[in-house]
Amino acid sequence: MTSKILPKQPEVNIGTLGHVDNGKTTIVQSISGVWTARHSEELKRGITIRVGYADAPIYRCPSCEEPYNYTTKEVCPRCGSKTEFERTISFIDCPGHHSLMVTMLSSASLFDGALFVVDARFKFPQLQDSEHFHAVKILGINKLIFSQNKIDLVTKERALENYDEIREFIRNSEVAGVPIIPVSGQHNLGIDVLLYAIQKYILTPQRKLDSPFMMPILRSFDVNPPGTRADELKGGVIGGSIIQGKVQVDDEIEVAPGLPKKQDNLQEKYEPLYTRVVNIHAGGRSVKEAMSGGLTGIETELDPSLTKSDGLTGNIAGKPGALPPTMYHLHLEYELFSKVVGLEGDIEVKSLAEREPLVINAYSAVAKGVVTKKTGTSVELTLTRPICVNVGDKVTISRKIGAGWRLIGYGIVR
Repeated sequence: MTSKILPKQPEVNIGTLGHVDNGKTTIVQSISGVWTARHSEELKRGITIRVGYADAPIYRCPSCEEPYNYTTKEVCPRCGSKTEFERTISFIDCPGHHSLMVTMLSSASLFDGALFVVDARFKFPQLQDSEHFHAVKILGINKLIFSQNKIDLVTKERALENYDEIREFIRNSEVAGVPIIPVSGQHNLGIDVLLYAIQKYILTPQRKLDSPFMMPILRSFDVNPPGTRADELKGGVIGGSIIQGKVQVDDEIEVAPGLPKKQDNLQEKYEPLYTRVVNIHAGGRSVKEAMSGGLTGIETELDPSLTKSDGLTGNIAGKPGALPPTMYHLHLEYELFSKVVGLEGDIEVKSLAEREPLVINAYSAVAKGVVTKKTGTSVELTLTRPICVNVGDKVTISRKIGAGWRLIGYGIVR
């Protein structure tokens, strides 16, 4: 979470998509000032591995001409005028590497819109560009902006050629007319126009504030430094994006599916956790109440050993008794792609087979399952660990192809 205090809590979640090394994290840093790749392995390899968050305020200069009058500063860098605060946005920075596709899918359900980052030097689409674009279509994310990054490294002719490649690729899709903005994240060029496009095309959605609180858990932490005295320990922290309702300090919340409880000669069952909200962190500050938009960190009374190292990632937190049911088996009406995306060559997606292992993404959960029955476009799976989903929810389906799990289709829970 960012420590910068923002004028207002974030209103909208914007995911970053695109092939590895396209510069997603650099653009997010150029806008927010936050480098989201903080994990040691991320810093060493120079790629995003875990989902990162960064918040940024957007201001509009009343004196400058559109679309060059948007900034993240209280004073306009062009003319020196005092700017007017518009809203705060939050970026969900996703990994682009093919081996981390399931990580990207676990966060995509939280997007209100997405920034699709393209490397202008290479022919579009690259392999994971295609895979991410299919995920966008499956999940119904149509608030999309393409960002032609590294524009400083190509000729004008190549930039125009890349623009045409993007337009041709999306020509017959539901996002055919979305903006394509040339930028250089490294040199902070075109960021003003990109902020303008975000303001105009990725609007804050209507929120279900009267519905019971629900938040898929993307990260969980033990925030106690080594050597902390027992009487000074803070409870476990869960982090995610609220998808409906509100949460307040002192609220009781449920975390499900929770933890496994072994039973003799029976399938391992999970029991939900119940706890109290001790503190809420949103928008760079402690708050009494939080709602949809941005990353919300909730300090609880849970034993921090349960939340350390993302121990509760994939669970859902919410109002007790109001969460989706815990399912150990899934019955899906499914649809598969005709071809495998994200791989070189024209590889056909084969039919599902009984006893085949698959990976299912639902909300922030990633679960392995085995096909137990298949009839026409219907399939039944037994999961290795349960997930919380409602009947009618859409889940993505991935298959092990080569060294990684590849997105091959989606299903509707029945």
